[in-house]
Amino acid sequence: MTAGPAPSLSQNVAALDAGAHVTAIGWLKGTLALGLGDGAVLLAKDGERHRIEGHPGAGVLTGISDGERFVTGGDDGRVAATLADGSTVTLAETKGAWIDSIAVSKGGAFAYGAGKRVIAHDEKGREKVLELASTARGIAFAPKGYRLAIAHYNGATLWFPNTEAKPELLEWKGSHLDITWAPDARFIVTSMQENALHGWRLVPDKGNMRMSGYPSKTRSLSWSSDGKWLATSGAEAAILWPFDSKEGPMGKQPRECGVRPAKVSRVAFHPNTFVLAVAYEDGCILLIRLTDAAELLVRPALKDSGVTALAWDQGGKRLAFGCEDGQAGILTLPT
Repeated sequence: MTAGPAPSLSQNVAALDAGAHVTAIGWLKGTLALGLGDGAVLLAKDGERHRIEGHPGAGVLTGISDGERFVTGGDDGRVAATLADGSTVTLAETKGAWIDSIAVSKGGAFAYGAGKRVIAHDEKGREKVLELASTARGIAFAPKGYRLAIAHYNGATLWFPNTEAKPELLEWKGSHLDITWAPDARFIVTSMQENALHGWRLVPDKGNMRMSGYPSKTRSLSWSSDGKWLATSGAEAAILWPFDSKEGPMGKQPRECGVRPAKVSRVAFHPNTFVLAVAYEDGCILLIRLTDAAELLVRPALKDSGVTALAWDQGGKRLAFGCEDGQAGILTLPT
């Protein structure tokens, strides 16, 4: 906790009124894309805004950018892609299932969960379907190669869609929600229904890793660029687990930063430096330099304006955020 108010960068924030709950956020090079609870996608660049009806009559449940496309899923059962020029296209459609988990790869592949099915499309458009025993929750592509990790009830599944290899089940009792690969692909970590994280050390032995003690669910996970730290939400500080050894965080204490009287809702590591953006349920946003724990205020706390989405652009020059009340903004770091 800082002794006094953190120095402020709030004068460098350009405010946006998205008009609806911001559920997802992503960058399309210089254009910001916001997925909204009313089904729209809002594009913002250089002070101009363009609203696209990405999921008419529905809501954007999830969204992710591959740098060229902002791929969204909705409760209309559609997967849509919006480009920086405002064009949008339906990538896939399913009946009777909400699309609340999507993964994309830099090569153009995408995958999504629809009930107990995971549907993967490679960069050539070839579709493969995996049937699971329970509902697919989080899904994520491996850092390299065409391989998926899928979180579900009682564990996670690793799947190579374009091979005949049998999917590999990693078992751990309980409901697994979100999932993430370490940047070097040595670890997989899931968030859980029971206010904990679980991980598997893929090399050399598929060993289990349990990370508990959270007062609430962890729904935001972000790796440092060197893969040595995993930042997480779910407490009144950002909780950072060390992954700098082959055992991962086992037997080690996590680091806490940004302690405040509000729970952390989103975390986002800077893509190039050891700086963490930390957003809270009371609307506050801090930048924290982890080398010395120095804090900079990006946004003060605002009642009923909890932060629900947070993302750096590729170069790490701008940080975008969106909130439950429809407020949003872009911080441009001073040069």
